[in-house]
Amino acid sequence: MFEAFGVAVLQSAASTSEACALLRIGWEGAQRLMERAVQRGLNRRSLEDFEHAGMDEKSFGSGHDYITTLNDLSEGAARVIEVVHGRKHEDAVALLEQIPQAHRGGIKAVAMDMWDAYLKAARQVLPQADIVHDRYHISAHLNAAVDRVRKDEHKRLMSIGDDTLKGSKYQWMRTYEDKRNREAVSFRKLHELDLKTSRAWHYKEDFRHFWNYLYAGAAERFYKGWRRAVMSSRLEPLKKVAKLIDTHWQDILNYIKHRITNAASEGLNSRIQAIKSAARGFRSFANYRTRILFHCGRLDLKPSPAH
Repeated sequence: MFEAFGVAVLQSAASTSEACALLRIGWEGAQRLMERAVQRGLNRRSLEDFEHAGMDEKSFGSGHDYITTLNDLSEGAARVIEVVHGRKHEDAVALLEQIPQAHRGGIKAVAMDMWDAYLKAARQVLPQADIVHDRYHISAHLNAAVDRVRKDEHKRLMSIGDDTLKGSKYQWMRTYEDKRNREAVSFRKLHELDLKTSRAWHYKEDFRHFWNYLYAGAAERFYKGWRRAVMSSRLEPLKKVAKLIDTHWQDILNYIKHRITNAASEGLNSRIQAIKSAARGFRSFANYRTRILFHCGRLDLKPSPAH
């Protein structure tokens, strides 16, 4: 009964130290309680409906020190399946091999960014699964390209005493769904000027239509038209993004078939960051993994009455 109560308190408390104070146990006791709970949860866990996976990285220590999470992207039930230390090819392979052999064939698609180590690992361990490049990473590349155009144009305009683009960086990063609000009206005056940055922003916004297509053939026709316009635009940063999309085209097009993104992984990453911040960091990866699975694994953690 105390163990079940301890699990509930540790799940609900703002920090482990607060839970320890309420339970009147030490930090090591709380850690052992969580380790037992996670092991119970992993032993009970079902992967029958695990069809769409996401791979994402998260910082661990200082510098280039990362963990990689494998997530179940089921709508409304996103959960962390497993965590490994590192983001190299061998780390990603070890992560995917945590999926029991009997369930690997049921994975239909894996969402990820364009990190080569993840790509190679997924194709090695889950050869039947489609790779789906996250739409938000494509959007990030397009936003970066627009910003590059803005920086170059701002520098040129300032050289002749024109500060039109001064302080406008974040206006070009946004999408204005409500065209009538104050920010949209203010931005309209800016982007209607004859600027290279305005043309780049329009190309970036036009590409958003790609994600709305339901059929691959229609999506491909849209992309070909968009690409022709971009490649004749003389906007080099946008042309680089078009070439990047060409390189990963099939994996981007797979979104139309599976319609999965790593948005759920980003939500889990926020929870993981909160865990890390509450603990003021972790020296031990094993302890970090336990906390992540305890709080983000959607596991059945409580002991059975018989125990």
